[in-house]
Amino acid sequence: MKLVEEVKSHSSKWMKTKAESLSNFYWQNGYGAFSVNPTEIEKVIAYIDNQKVHHQTNGFQDEFRLFLNKYKVEYDERYVWD
Repeated sequence: MKLVEEVKSHSSKWMKTKAESLSNFYWQNGYGAFSVNPTEIEKVIAYIDNQKVHHQTNGFQDEFRLFLNKYKVEYDERYVWD
């Protein structure tokens, strides 16, 4: 938990230096951590590369719910979103 806190803190400070429009940048309160099979790394890289376009038609929240359900991760909607 401390590692994620440090990464979020330092990366949000860094983001704010990148553009005036990012001066109010912040990360959501929670976080999720998932492992990736090393044989699937190329798929993950492709997903990240296309994320901006992908999320124009597929909302993040809907996609995240599908992911959690697909892998049978129990969650409570009250605590997932800010």
